[in-house]
Amino acid sequence: MRLLLVEDNDQLAHWLGRILEDDGFTLDRVCDGAAAESALRTMPYDVVLLDLNIPQLSGKQVLRRMRERGDATPVLILTATGSVDEKVVCLSAGADDYVVKPFDARELVARVKVLARRQAPSRSNRLRCGDLTYDMDRRQFSVGAEPLTLTPREHAVLEALMLRATKTVSKSMLADSLSNANAATSEDAIEIYVSRLRKKLEKSTATIITLRGLGYLIEDGDDDE
Repeated sequence: MRLLLVEDNDQLAHWLGRILEDDGFTLDRVCDGAAAESALRTMPYDVVLLDLNIPQLSGKQVLRRMRERGDATPVLILTATGSVDEKVVCLSAGADDYVVKPFDARELVARVKVLARRQAPSRSNRLRCGDLTYDMDRRQFSVGAEPLTLTPREHAVLEALMLRATKTVSKSMLADSLSNANAATSEDAIEIYVSRLRKKLEKSTATIITLRGLGYLIEDGDDDE
């Protein structure tokens, strides 16, 4: 899952980034409202974590512009102000949740997961392809009863494939799922991650298929029998 963190406090952003990436999220971070606007117009996100007091455009302005152009991406407001009046204003403007600094990291991660699930309410919290399962709450892949050990980038690629199981996912889409505001991921690198995933899925009935010129899809190999 891809998150956008809009926060101008470097220390807080670094701490949040480490926590969220350790939990398996792909994270883009920008420092001001104008950069947030640009990112939101060019990249799809599952959740936006938005500080209110940011340069150039305030968090409230970014939120208002999102909703005015029909962007329904869930927004979690991060702020040092805990007044009821401001909370009501933000929620009325289209925010989905509101967290007051300082906050507990575990609570923040839990709230992000809830918002991501709300974005796709028909999706089960546990995805399955053959004997490969993905627990979205725990962000854990398993083959049968055995947890699958993956690097963060392998996890992001496999997650993107599982979320679109039985559908073709292009190399460029997989590359976008790994790229961030500071560094892009090449399509050649995707081939390396897919190769590594295939080795780790050798004991699974789930298979990653290459469709030349189109991309990849994951399917249950036992369905052909």
